[in-house]
Amino acid sequence: MITRPTDWSTPITDDDVPEEGAPLSREWLVTNGLGGFASGTIPGIPTRRYHGLLVAALPAPLGRTLMLNHLREQLTTADGITVSLSEQETKNHKADLSGFRCLQSFHLEMGLPVWRYETGGVVWEKKLFLPYQQNTVHIRYQLISARSPARLTLHPAVHFRPQEASVDQMFVPVKDYVLSAHEDFYELRGGDFPPLRLRLQGRDAAFIDRRRCENIFFRLENARGYSAVGEYWSPGAFSLELQEGESVVFTASTESAETLRLLPPHEAYEVELKRRHHLLEMAPPCARSGVAGELVLAADQFIVTPAGRVQEAALAKASGEEIKTIIAGYHWFTDWGRDTMISLEGLTLATGRHHEARYILRTFANYVRDGLIPNMFPEHDKHGLYHTADATLWFFHALHRYLQVTHDQETLRAILPKLVSIVEHHLHGTLFNIRVDARDGLLYQGKEGYQLTWMDAKVNDWVVTPRRGKAVELNALWYNALQLLASWLDEEDPEQATALREHAGRARVAFNERFWYEQGGYLYDVIDGPQGVDTACRPNQIFAIALDYPILEPQYWPAVLQVVQSRLLTPVGLRSLARGHPEYKACYKGDLVTRDAAYHQGTVWGWLIGSFIDAWLKVNRNDLSAAKQFLTGFEQHLGEAGIGTISEIFDAEEPFMPRGCIAQAWSVAEVLRCLVKCGDADAQGSGAQHQ
Repeated sequence: MITRPTDWSTPITDDDVPEEGAPLSREWLVTNGLGGFASGTIPGIPTRRYHGLLVAALPAPLGRTLMLNHLREQLTTADGITVSLSEQETKNHKADLSGFRCLQSFHLEMGLPVWRYETGGVVWEKKLFLPYQQNTVHIRYQLISARSPARLTLHPAVHFRPQEASVDQMFVPVKDYVLSAHEDFYELRGGDFPPLRLRLQGRDAAFIDRRRCENIFFRLENARGYSAVGEYWSPGAFSLELQEGESVVFTASTESAETLRLLPPHEAYEVELKRRHHLLEMAPPCARSGVAGELVLAADQFIVTPAGRVQEAALAKASGEEIKTIIAGYHWFTDWGRDTMISLEGLTLATGRHHEARYILRTFANYVRDGLIPNMFPEHDKHGLYHTADATLWFFHALHRYLQVTHDQETLRAILPKLVSIVEHHLHGTLFNIRVDARDGLLYQGKEGYQLTWMDAKVNDWVVTPRRGKAVELNALWYNALQLLASWLDEEDPEQATALREHAGRARVAFNERFWYEQGGYLYDVIDGPQGVDTACRPNQIFAIALDYPILEPQYWPAVLQVVQSRLLTPVGLRSLARGHPEYKACYKGDLVTRDAAYHQGTVWGWLIGSFIDAWLKVNRNDLSAAKQFLTGFEQHLGEAGIGTISEIFDAEEPFMPRGCIAQAWSVAEVLRCLVKCGDADAQGSGAQHQ
């Protein structure tokens, strides 16, 4: 049993900004394998628009939708003391924190949150989980210890809306919510959204019709410059009395009543625990405990069957396949091609989930258009957007790593014609001016107003880091893709394989002649751009060493690695820009414009640690034991921000505050991949316990 205890010393104060201190800065996340989730702060106070107990993954055009925003939990002891176990802040009043002061412990048990409260000799425990591939949440309350019965009262609160919508947008007027009773469920309907089914399973549970509205204040939305006051509506309250040792389960779901009756909550919980234990059993031995074991469970959050693309799923099933993809990050990202391909090895191959890797690769192969895979799938659309220059090249890398593990020649044969088409499109030119320059064989990209590389911040019409021209990592990826495709064609079409190696050879010669920045002792970030060469010291150069076919000549490796290590490396990843550059930003906070101005201008990215370690091992004789030192900073981080997972980004300077998404696929994937690569069976975090 893997557990992640969490402790905190910083109290909640009236002026507490949740970005800066515990406990409001610590969040939990549970997902359902469809892209849906439940998430909140440890004290139960919503601070983000994305916090809710059921964010259902619904078919397009609805997408992920907040269906159950909050559950106000009140405990009344026999002597008349009432404690609010979870609250929210209203527009004019701070939350009732009595319940938080009674919170004795919070921990993750096999990745699932567990709260324990104690007041006046009464001990309560709360557990929450989402059944796999269901838009359902079950919350179990148990009266662990009490001298006399205690009463539990639950007030569900809703604001049906798309998960990313501003909190002040009303998609269903309060007067249009309709509550009705159906056998053992209550149904709450509103607008064009599916009904939300509510049930409290326990002895003598009763529902009290006490409808009310509240204006809720969201601290983190306010700190990030967004609308921060929204309206919750409650249809009433469930209430019941419990004896010592008794438990009760509250359920909210958009699934049919028949589906919910098939598997009672207590059985569903056992099934989910068995599924999670099976995930650990599938992983290699070094990833069944410690930090690696925690990350195996965290990895599961990102691998999903996309609920919105019903037609594609039906076609896949008809051919004996499944449609699978990877959510880039929680709370707000959907599936992104680039993030999926970079994450695939760590999330699936390093965890033993090879069949899902196959489904993911075949899913994206079906979306190839004009020599490109999609950059992303918008939340409310069935169709992808293709504005990316690097995602398609990462596709070759992901397929290669998959084939190394599985030797699945059937999948290679199925995808190979599309890979040939991709290279031909790049050689002759495709969308967004992505093309090979016939003069030197290097790959050029760029179109005014578009951000095509992974450094893709854009605010309105401002592309913060456009990087138009010949970008260093794109050419490293291009060379790698050419060499990989040539190796796959050696037997089937040796003449074409030879031609591809000739293209690769030309690109490599030109790369080493043109990208080496002698004065700086590292590689230019972009050449042949609107302003000529870009001398900014960025982490993108590390891919010229790290990939399986490195484009950079070995004589330059030590110098490049030394610069990256001394100027960009932190305990939680690589800075996106070195100190001293005029655009360097030490901190990622403020409103959207301020944050995006810092997004790739110094901000640390956790996922880059993987390629840094790959490059470091090539220069340092594959010293796996020493390479582990670069991962130790992530151990402490598992108890910060998103508990048990890894954030998207961090501030560029100490204390390297976690920012952005609380759970990011490629951050988890690359750290986990490197832990497995290093064979770190003893990678036990300072807080992780193993039973």
